[in-house]
Amino acid sequence: MNLSNLKPAEGSTKNRKRIGRGTGSGRGGTSTRGHKGAGSRSGNSTKVGFEGGQMPLQRRVPKVGFKNPNRVEYVSINLDALQQLAENHSVSAIDFDVLKEHGLASRNDLVKILGRGELKAKLTVKAHAFSATAQKAIEAAGGSIEKL
Repeated sequence: MNLSNLKPAEGSTKNRKRIGRGTGSGRGGTSTRGHKGAGSRSGNSTKVGFEGGQMPLQRRVPKVGFKNPNRVEYVSINLDALQQLAENHSVSAIDFDVLKEHGLASRNDLVKILGRGELKAKLTVKAHAFSATAQKAIEAAGGSIEKL
């Protein structure tokens, strides 16, 4: 077998229906466009979502909710993730570059440290925001926090 004698599996391909090739083809005459109306004319194209004058789906369905365009979204990192980072990579200071290096944050992210889990390591943590429980836990373990 080589490239010159490859062919598709038996019955897997069909010839397309060629319209507008005379009445003998079964698709001549109006060429499957029907009689009269905008859809039968050349150059016709309908808008996306147009349903023939019926109220389109995107207008029938009620709109729900609100998303504040001025919201501030944080990437949340819990204390257990910081503890694991300290154990596995033996870091004592965790800042944005360390988080980015280990895949916990991306370039344009804002980071918030949350209080789930247990922190035993003494860490200096630099982040954009801290929850009250996380702040207490870091300071209880002998570490310090710094807001960026």
